Amino acid sequence: MAKHDHAKAGHVTETPDVSHIMNVDVTHEASDVSVEGIAKFIVGLTIVTAVTFGLMWIFFNVLNRQAAKEDAGIAAPGPMARTEEERLPPEPRLQQAKGFGVKLENGEVINLDSLTTPAQPQAEYRQLHQQWQETLQNGRTDASGRQLAIPIKDAMKRILESNTLQVRPPSENGSPEMQLPTAASAGRETARAQ
Repeated sequence: MAKHDHAKAGHVTETPDVSHIMNVDVTHEASDVSVEGIAKFIVGLTIVTAVTFGLMWIFFNVLNRQAAKEDAGIAAPGPMARTEEERLPPEPRLQQAKGFGVKLENGEVINLDSLTTPAQPQAEYRQLHQQWQETLQNGRTDASGRQLAIPIKDAMKRILESNTLQVRPPSENGSPEMQLPTAASAGRETARAQ
């Protein structure tokens, strides 16, 4: 029955009211933590953070405006900036790579990179073939005006006019004489065959 009586009396672990008790030796020590100092530090830190944020925002806006001017071509590039050609990889460049092209014999450069034209792998050959055909048809001269190549029709006419085509002399039986290498010479000496 004793257990039952305790349950009716209330909860045993309840904390009694001790607000009337005061111990003079156990009080708040003002020298341990200064609330005023902490508050001043937080206010100062907030102000420094806001000023730093504002300065960085202004700095990045200045840099963004400067970059926009350079992209638009308004501002001059820096003295150490490399030109577009200096940024390209060294020759020979791969097809479809930036800066890939064909330099013709007259000094003209035809750009075949995939960034400017939709070049196919045959584009380089087509440009060179076109240049070769032009040389065959019209000839070619260097910068000083000296003729380096003549048109193929003119070359054929000159050969026929100069009569420099040599024909093998006929053999005794009337057919042209042929020289064939012997088996023992391994191609170094030839034997006359008819």
